[in-house]
Amino acid sequence: MHSLYPLFRPLLFAADPELAHEMVFAGLDAAARIGLAQLAAPRLAIAPVEAMGLRFPNRVGLAAGLDKNAEHLRGLASLGFGFLEAGTVTPRPQPGNPRPRMFRIVEAQAIINRLGFNNAGVERFVANVDRARYRGILGVNIGKNFDTPNVRAADDYIACLRAVHARASYVTINVSSPNTAGLRDLQDEAALDALLARLVQERDALSQRHGKRVPLVVKIAPDLDAGALHVIARLLIRHRIDGVVATNTTLARDGVEALPHAAEQGGLSGAPLRDRAIAVLRTLAAALDGALPIIAVGGVMSGNEAVERIRAGATLIQIYTGLIYRGPALVAECVRALASP
Repeated sequence: MHSLYPLFRPLLFAADPELAHEMVFAGLDAAARIGLAQLAAPRLAIAPVEAMGLRFPNRVGLAAGLDKNAEHLRGLASLGFGFLEAGTVTPRPQPGNPRPRMFRIVEAQAIINRLGFNNAGVERFVANVDRARYRGILGVNIGKNFDTPNVRAADDYIACLRAVHARASYVTINVSSPNTAGLRDLQDEAALDALLARLVQERDALSQRHGKRVPLVVKIAPDLDAGALHVIARLLIRHRIDGVVATNTTLARDGVEALPHAAEQGGLSGAPLRDRAIAVLRTLAAALDGALPIIAVGGVMSGNEAVERIRAGATLIQIYTGLIYRGPALVAECVRALASP
């Protein structure tokens, strides 16, 4: 599986990006069903790390967005990840934005997407998780439906939190996707303060009722300035949030300005996001001063870059676009780089 990806990549890259994803998942799912994916799984040293009250087998996770409906957990688990984050899921199913809505910028190892929280809804998501019988650490990334006004956004997040509570190892509150109109306004101080107050109250109530505490994590944008990051850090600490994912995709076009598809609307991910994501990570790490763990994501394209994120203050890392360009070998490379002393 790992060694074959470079052979198949030209074929996949000749197809529409969304179609290519579906083709890869079809193959991965079939391999997992017959046990081939598990046989081909890389032999990686266990390098556990404790964070958010959870024990991660290694520091390398899958970022949200690739498996929106938790349909491919068994196959993805065979690639060597220490944890998987599925979603973003919303209370009701929604189609997302019209196609085409995903564009490769191959010269820059980048992707622009404007998917818009396309997903089958939280009820289907939970059924998929149950069917997968995945036993590893599962993060569930939750959002609001596109037609839910921001004043009622908390109701959507709470509906998702309640629905996934029994299955999730942790839950990520996505307030930073650039592809749902107005969503990033929920990062503003007053809005985030109110939203976190409601969600933490619900987290604690669910914890008491079910005897299971599910950590809450907030995913932030890379386009925030230092002042906004310090405000968010204070709010995360005040509300006893368990972790933060830094960062989502960017609206900036640094490093791709003249390239084909650079003018497409949506969030940019991959190698050009690296410097911006690291800058946010460093500012956030300084502002939090160890109060809660940071999951670093955005432009991790090699094992060395994974190490760089840990040195800059992250506890865990996630990959997505790097997996598209490098294939499963990137997972093993990052795990090995972070496991070596």
